[in-house]
Amino acid sequence: MCGALLIGNWVILYSFTPYSLLIAPVPSEFITYLLEQLAPLGDVRARAMFGGFGIYRGERMFALVADDALYIKVDDVSRAEFEARKLLPFRYETRGETKLMSYWQPPAEAMDDREMLCEWAQKGCEAAERAAVKKTRKR
Repeated sequence: MCGALLIGNWVILYSFTPYSLLIAPVPSEFITYLLEQLAPLGDVRARAMFGGFGIYRGERMFALVADDALYIKVDDVSRAEFEARKLLPFRYETRGETKLMSYWQPPAEAMDDREMLCEWAQKGCEAAERAAVKKTRKR
């Protein structure tokens, strides 16, 4: 026997077999909106992770969503453009320290402009591809 419970913004999937409990956030209206806006990029989907969502094109994560804010993957090639616009990186706290990740917010005006949002998201897709190539070369 299995089922699902919705508690606030969380869904709990369960069954009566060992190790079968999964707790994950329910996609918000913001996630649904983002996926609609990013549809021109192709196979874009959201996967729950660490209380937020990873945004993927194919098998590559090119963005993340935390607290209904979008952050796009950057690397050495694209970082300067984000910095020049004074955009903000994703930060989180762990063990009393603030950590930065290589994901930055797009310009605020891009959130209401599908074409502009897709242009910024494409930079994240390209950074994700470059990172995958680097990992392959290291092996």
